[in-house]
Amino acid sequence: MTARSVLRRWEVVLAVLLITVCVVNSIASPYFLDVHSLFDSTQAFTEKAIIALSMTLVIIGRDIDLSVAAIIALCSTAIGWLATQGVGTAGLLAASMVVGTAAGAFNGLIVTRFRIQAIVVTIGTMSLFRGIAYTVLGDAAYTSYPDGFEQLGQGALWGLVPYELLVFVVLAIGFSVVLHRTVIGRRLFAYGNNPDAAVHSGIAVAAHRFWLFTVNGTLSGLAAALLTSRIGATRPNMATGWELDVIVVVVLGGVSILGGSGTMPGVILAVFVMGMLTFGLGLMNVPGIMMSIVTGLVLIVAIAAPLVVRRIVPRRV
Repeated sequence: MTARSVLRRWEVVLAVLLITVCVVNSIASPYFLDVHSLFDSTQAFTEKAIIALSMTLVIIGRDIDLSVAAIIALCSTAIGWLATQGVGTAGLLAASMVVGTAAGAFNGLIVTRFRIQAIVVTIGTMSLFRGIAYTVLGDAAYTSYPDGFEQLGQGALWGLVPYELLVFVVLAIGFSVVLHRTVIGRRLFAYGNNPDAAVHSGIAVAAHRFWLFTVNGTLSGLAAALLTSRIGATRPNMATGWELDVIVVVVLGGVSILGGSGTMPGVILAVFVMGMLTFGLGLMNVPGIMMSIVTGLVLIVAIAAPLVVRRIVPRRV
């Protein structure tokens, strides 16, 4: 691999950006490099990161799912009610993933069976799922959960490494293997680039799309259980806006919003770029609106950087 090809890789740009963010934050705040603080900070973005893994596959396949945050609210409402019926921690985790899976399958069924654009379908189900949560809860909240449930989102291995982070790492490895080392990944890139050619070559595109939406729902259900455990409450407005945060991470990770290209390592790096950036800004007591501005600027720079590199590197390397 030549120096030119290395410098032109999106992952290299993200790695440099991550290092830069960490260096600047460590200079700006003496607390940034504290090991316990760094591990604790991952809990603020791990749930979004988990959903970003499956969203990466959905977007590479030329689809998009805007209902993931609403699925979180729906799943949390379901397990909040089940908790009042005496269901234990294991049952609540399983129920959340089952409800999420059903919601994702519902999206996939409508998209593939009725051939409606995914963005239209998921805008509709976003309102539907969130509306169900509001109908059940109104202005109220579920706050009573069984003993041990809080360990899902608040527990840590050896008192240091959050369980949520471990779950994300395991899933990230699994999704990376699926996307880059299996026939499923090759077929995904094939129909993401050219759906018509993929159909004529014998790839069951509709079935693949259905299962991708289903898996996206499953991980949203998992994220819902972790988030509910972490904050200890269920409210109908929880996770509002998360769908855009997840999509931003995926696009920042180098996945084309038009489908057909992207890498899982790029998305994983983007997760930590955005996570460490937000953590650093929080340590400096930067207001939320300023965080949005800085985050937007970082996103623009990250997207523009590869274009600049492609123009400069061929001339100087």
